[in-house]
Amino acid sequence: MAKVISIDECFKRFDDLFSPKVIGELNGQHVKVVRVEGDKVPWHIHENEDEMFFVVEGKLDVQEKDETVTLQAGEFCIVKKGKEHRVVPQGHVKLILFEPIGIAHTGAVRAEITKDEYDRLDV
Repeated sequence: MAKVISIDECFKRFDDLFSPKVIGELNGQHVKVVRVEGDKVPWHIHENEDEMFFVVEGKLDVQEKDETVTLQAGEFCIVKKGKEHRVVPQGHVKLILFEPIGIAHTGAVRAEITKDEYDRLDV
């Protein structure tokens, strides 16, 4: 039977920032939840993967070198592979990420927020 997962319940289980938590997998993709706050994401590129950012709560600027889009709660965007980008939260933001399993979330750039492994929430 299909499993129902409450996004609100997932976010109640952690409060650390810039530490994506895996809550599901499908078709070679991880579904992750993450809390972000502050300007800590470096400019980076994913040569082989697209990235999807879905805002659950708050406002998020998704910056590419030639433009910035601002996402509100309930909105998402996809950054295409090969595009240099970074995200800048406006205050505290809760996100759902859809990313290929094994993606380096800051690309080849090492930064204070870089994770080599992701925690899993038992949902």
